[in-house]
Amino acid sequence: MEEGKSLPQSDVREITSQGRKQSFGAKLKAHFKRFWWLHLILFIASTLIIVLCLVYVAFPHIAQNGINDSTLEIQSLTLSNPTPNSFHLQQTAKLTNHNRYHPRLDAFNASLSVGGAEAKPYAYIELPAVHATETTYTNIDQEVQITDMDAFIDYNTQLLTQESVDLVVKGRTKLHEGRLPATTVDFEKTITMKGLNSLSTLTIPTFRILLTPTPAGTNMLGTVSIPNPSILTLSMGNVTLNNYVDGTFIGTSLLPNLVLKPGENLVEMESKVNQTYVIEAVGWDVAGGDSRREGGEREW
Repeated sequence: MEEGKSLPQSDVREITSQGRKQSFGAKLKAHFKRFWWLHLILFIASTLIIVLCLVYVAFPHIAQNGINDSTLEIQSLTLSNPTPNSFHLQQTAKLTNHNRYHPRLDAFNASLSVGGAEAKPYAYIELPAVHATETTYTNIDQEVQITDMDAFIDYNTQLLTQESVDLVVKGRTKLHEGRLPATTVDFEKTITMKGLNSLSTLTIPTFRILLTPTPAGTNMLGTVSIPNPSILTLSMGNVTLNNYVDGTFIGTSLLPNLVLKPGENLVEMESKVNQTYVIEAVGWDVAGGDSRREGGEREW
C-alpha cells in the first residue's frame, strides 16, 4: 500500500470484525433469538412429561399408599335371619384416614374371608361410597348370599371356638381427589375381632330340678349366663348344649331362640338330664329331706 493512501471502508470493517470476538452472552442471546421456537417446544414437552408422570405415576402411588395407611374398625356387627344360603348383615364401621388428603371412594363389592393365605371368600358385600375425611363412619344393612359354604363354616367355627378371628375385607374401587383423574386402588384390610372362645365363661347361676318332668320330657329349668366379649350380635335360633359332670355325659340343654348380644346375656334354659348326677354334683341330701325342696321342685 502506498504511503499516505487510506484503505477502502469495506476493508476497514472486515479487519475490525475479525479483530473483535463475540462474548458468550452475546452468542447465547443470538442463539435464543434464532432458535426460540425449538426451546419453547422443549419446555412444553418437558412440562407435559412431568405433569403426566405426576398424574399417572406418582398420584396412583400416593393414592394407594393412602389407602394402605388407613385403618378400618368394625364398631358393631349383627348377623340375623340365617337361611341355608344367606344371612342378613347389619354393620357399622369406622374408617380412619391418616393422610392429609381427603379423597372420595366409589361404592364397590368387597369379599369377606378369614385370615390365611389360602382362605377363600365366603361372601361378598357392597361397601358404600365414602368421603374419606379424618374419621368416616359407614353403615351396611343388606342380605348377603353365601358363596362358599365350607369357607363360611370355617369362619363360624373360628368365631365360636377362638378368642379372636381375623376378618379380611378385600376389593377394588375408584379414588377421586379434586380435579385429578380417577385412579384405581386396591382396598384390603385385615380386622382382628374377638371371638366367643367356645363360650368358656358360660355359667348357670340358678336352676330348678323338676321331680315331675314336663310333657316334653324337660326335668330341669334354669338361667344361663353367657358373657359375649365380642361386638357381634348373633341370632342363633334354638341352641342345644351337651351337659357333662366330671366328664360324664348327663343329657342336653336347650336355649330356645337364642340371640347373643355383646356383654352379659341371661338366657332361659330347658334341660333333659340325669338328675342323679346333678343332685350328687351339688350335694343335696334327698333322703334327709333337703330344705330346698318345694312343691316337686328343687332350687339351687
